[in-house]
Amino acid sequence: MPSTVNSYFQNLRKECKNDSALLLCRTTTPRIGDILQKLAPFLKMYGEYVKNFDNAMELVKTWTERSPQFKFIIQDIQKEKVCGNLTLQHHMLEPVQRIPRYEMLLKDYLRKLPQDSLDWKDAEKSLEIISTAASHSNSAIRKMENLKKLLEIYEMLGEEEDIVNPSNELIKEGQILKLAARNTSAQERYLFLFNNMLLYCVPKFSLVGSKFSVRTRVGIDGMKIIETHNEEYPHTFQVSGKERTLELQASSEQDKEEWIKALQNTIEAFQQRNETFRNAIAKEYEDMPVEVSNAELGKRAPRWIRDNEVTMCMKCKEPFNALTRRRHHCRACGHVVCWKCSDYKAHLEYDGNKLNKVCKDCYHVITGCTDSEEKKKKGILEIESAEVSGNSVICSFLQYMEKSKPWQKAWCVIPKQEALVLYMYGAPQDVKALATIPLLGYTVDDTPRSADLPHSFKLTQSKSVHSFAADNEELKQKWLKVIHLAVKGETPECQNELQVNLEEQPESSKTSEC
Repeated sequence: MPSTVNSYFQNLRKECKNDSALLLCRTTTPRIGDILQKLAPFLKMYGEYVKNFDNAMELVKTWTERSPQFKFIIQDIQKEKVCGNLTLQHHMLEPVQRIPRYEMLLKDYLRKLPQDSLDWKDAEKSLEIISTAASHSNSAIRKMENLKKLLEIYEMLGEEEDIVNPSNELIKEGQILKLAARNTSAQERYLFLFNNMLLYCVPKFSLVGSKFSVRTRVGIDGMKIIETHNEEYPHTFQVSGKERTLELQASSEQDKEEWIKALQNTIEAFQQRNETFRNAIAKEYEDMPVEVSNAELGKRAPRWIRDNEVTMCMKCKEPFNALTRRRHHCRACGHVVCWKCSDYKAHLEYDGNKLNKVCKDCYHVITGCTDSEEKKKKGILEIESAEVSGNSVICSFLQYMEKSKPWQKAWCVIPKQEALVLYMYGAPQDVKALATIPLLGYTVDDTPRSADLPHSFKLTQSKSVHSFAADNEELKQKWLKVIHLAVKGETPECQNELQVNLEEQPESSKTSEC
């Protein structure tokens, strides 16, 4: 501890000596320019102190938290009258502010000093030397104030976001409203704009602890700002980043203009700092289109089309309804599509290469797969019910039970292309099977299980037991006819006849048949 303290505060004694010498000279002679010029080379020590100031402040903070004895001593000293009720940190800041004060003193001194004074040239030379030192000191003060603000924000965010970095600079902060894509409701949010990122936060309503939770961190690199117009929600603008696209509403037109200006200035400054990529970035982001281009699919977060802006699927053009064709958003292009057109998943770069729901067109662009290749890659359970039901040997609802589990209703299908496999779905339009049973080798038992289920039958193989029950005896016999062939590795010779016979069943059973 002593060696650490000495390394950070070793110049304080010399600095005090310089101040004492300056004070003594001022009392014995009316000239100060020549004195300051002589002491100017020693002002470098202030530079060393300023350079170590952040480390010194952190050292005091660390030992105050780590050592109760150190904390007690500091608090005891701060109570003394000579400290003027000021903290140790305040006194530590005094040497940092000393150089700017010398600069102000000399400027005022030269304004009031006659140009024919013997001290004029020395004072002017001293001001030149001290101004150079003051620029470094002012820069350090700004950095210190910035770090102090970063620490405050760090605490507001629950000490979870790694933002306390000298390279980070707070540009603007404030409340904002975010328009939801689904119902256009406005939700209260809070933004922290830094020189290299935008933190999109949700307020926390708690008396203690963190005040905000970070929902998204959007990088300034590649960010675009668009002024939007919404009749129901005025003062709106769009922030489009690689990680996410946000549609925001300011409290007033002036607030909106201030945010847009701050964001655009931050983007311009960021591009200037990255001189190597400046030309490429300027060309790429000139006249930004609303939709994400094919080249950017998966690399940039899209703007989601609102649900109320469309009445039909933007891919297959089928109208939406509340039951069988609901709205879904493609995470790659932001279009509103139906379940069938969004039954694809792809790794999206802007979301950390996580699997996301995408539409058919975006899937083909991102993965390069064709329809035929996609079908080959689908697992056996991922074949859609409608796909196999429309081309099946037999299909209908059956009651199903596995071992001692409860009975459940299942849509059962034996496809023509796979006449030895029984597919079971939860409903006729399901896109994925609940289970499949390869029928070859199974033993068929058509004895009813109980009086409650007179039209039941059972399939067994080793320890596997599958029980089924039809709605009537006729339907049961048709299933048994197909299954008896399948368990022996045979397929119906007259599949069309079987299908016709199935369709000719009584009206009471048609609702559960294909």
